[in-house]
Parts: sequence; structure tokens; C-alpha cells
Amino acid sequence: METPIVILAIETSCDETSGAVIKDDRILSNIVSSQIKLHSEYGGVVPEIAVREHLKNLPIVVKAAFAEANINPDDVDLIAATRGPGLPSALMAGYRTAQSIAFTLKKPFFGIHHHEAHLYSPWISPEEKRLQLELFRPNISLIVSGGHTLLVYVKSEFEHQVLGSTIDDAAGECFDKVAKLIGLPYPGGPQMDKLAEKGNPDKYFFPRPMLQNQDLNFSFSGLKTAVRYFLRDNPKVLDDIQNICDLCASVREAIIDVLIAKTNRAIEITGVNCVTASGGVSSNKLLRQRLEQIANKKQILLRLSDHQFCTDNAAMVGIVAYMKHKAGYEPTDLDSDIISSWVLT
Repeated sequence: METPIVILAIETSCDETSGAVIKDDRILSNIVSSQIKLHSEYGGVVPEIAVREHLKNLPIVVKAAFAEANINPDDVDLIAATRGPGLPSALMAGYRTAQSIAFTLKKPFFGIHHHEAHLYSPWISPEEKRLQLELFRPNISLIVSGGHTLLVYVKSEFEHQVLGSTIDDAAGECFDKVAKLIGLPYPGGPQMDKLAEKGNPDKYFFPRPMLQNQDLNFSFSGLKTAVRYFLRDNPKVLDDIQNICDLCASVREAIIDVLIAKTNRAIEITGVNCVTASGGVSSNKLLRQRLEQIANKKQILLRLSDHQFCTDNAAMVGIVAYMKHKAGYEPTDLDSDIISSWVLT
């Protein structure tokens, strides 16, 4: 019987400071410290503030992760951290910290691709807090967040083919920027989702960028611009709460229509019988409902990342580190640097 491997994972790719302890395929702890309140007054993430908070919070979240897992630092067999993509200065804070811990403890180190961590998060059981890789099958994966919108054909473990990505604004970025135009606090995407539930999605029509294109790429900058011009020409819309709800519902409908159409097309092209979704925007209520409709209609398996693993967290980083270690991948050189812009392959 193999000796269990204990992993300390760190995630600081944007504005969440997270530390987790993984034992083989099980999550013993996953501590996340959010900076949302600090950045909200600026309407977005301020890199300098993010780095300062990461440096302050890293010792706290790592200590808390060890305590919750009832694990001592000396019990750790492997260290992992997000290597990229993300905010360079924010990534650096966690990556260098993890490398320092690995060097001090004389343990192997794995730098993990941020998208790859999201890619496998739907296979984490929230009830059992473990990776259910025994259920894995080839799938189309929609990774959708504030910084990224990707469609990936996952043929097998670590065999990926990116079928489409955003050529400008990501879906989450579009949600947040439209929310800012409306006057909603940062992060605006979740606020829009709540208001949209009370609105009429057919009240206003907005373009569905690249919907008719046969490729699987995305573009949301035109939709954001269309909303800006709409508000310029119809400023009184923001004077009535029901109109605001209708506006949120109409914009949400446009974004989700594109995400669903492209995902459906990817399923048809590849012929897979499984679809997954991850990333912060995968918490969107309408997106989840529409993905469930596709899965039911096509009689295929749907795996949605649990809400606690949708946003950036160290548990998914540690899970991928475990998978790579188990598959025999070589550790990352301790002299390696972050990769702020890194294409998933």
C-alpha cells in the first residue's frame, strides 16, 4: 500500500489569498481570504493593494490551513502554487512564498496552471471533499471567469485541446463592466445575477457577439459597448429599479446565449457525452440552468464546479498537483518564474 502524500497548496493569482492541505485526493482544509471589500471602492482589483494583502494574509491562511487539517509543516511531502496566468505581482507573492517553503522543507515543488486547476475542479465532490477521478470521462469544459472564457476538449487526464477562447473581454469582465455602468458595486457580476432574477430578459435586446460564427471563440467587448450606448441614449432607465432588473436580465440573457450556443456546438463537434463548467461565472444561476437543459436534452453527464470551488482557491491547485505527482510528472524547478500569460495546452 502506497504511503499517502500530503500537499500544501497556495493560490494568489488575483485578489483571493488561499491555502489548502490535500492528502492524496482528499481536501483536508481550504482557507480563502477575500479582498473584495478593499477593492470595491475602486471598482476593480488594484494590483498594489492585492500584493500587500497577499503578503499580510499568506502566513495567516497557511497557518489556518495546517490547523484545520490537523497537519504539521513537517508532515508535508509536496508544495504547490499557482504559476499563472493571473496578475503578475499577485502571482509572485504566492509563488515565491511556496518556493521558499519548499526550499526550507527540502520538498518537491509544483507550479500549477491556473486554468488547469479550474479544469479539474468540477470533479471535486463537495460532500466528500475529494477528487472523484474514477468518474472522469472525456468532456467539453467551459471555463468562464472574470479574466478567462475558454472551451476545452479534455480527451483524457492532461490531454487538452483548446477549441475556443475570448479574443477580447471575458464573460465575467463583461458582467463586471456592465454592472459598473449601471452603478452596481464591485464585483458586479453576482449583483447583476440577483437583479436579473427579478427582470424580464426580453425587455431590451442586445447583440450576441460571434453567435453565428462557426468557430468557438468568444467576444464580449461589443456587448459592453452596446450597453454603454444604450444607457447614453436612455439615461432614465436607471431611475427605475424594475427597468434596472430588466436591463440586467437582458444583458445576462445575451451573455448566456453565446456561452450556451458555443458549448453546445463544441459538444456536437466532438461527440462527447460529458460537459463540465468551472470558474467564477459558472456560479451564475441562469448558466447552470441552461447547461442542465443541454445535459438533459442530450442525455449526457453534467459536472458543475461546486460554488466553493468556482472562485480562485488553493484546493483545486493542490488537487492538480496530486494528479501530476501521481502521473509521474517531474517537479517544477525552484528557480522557475511565474508565467503571467500562459496558454493551456
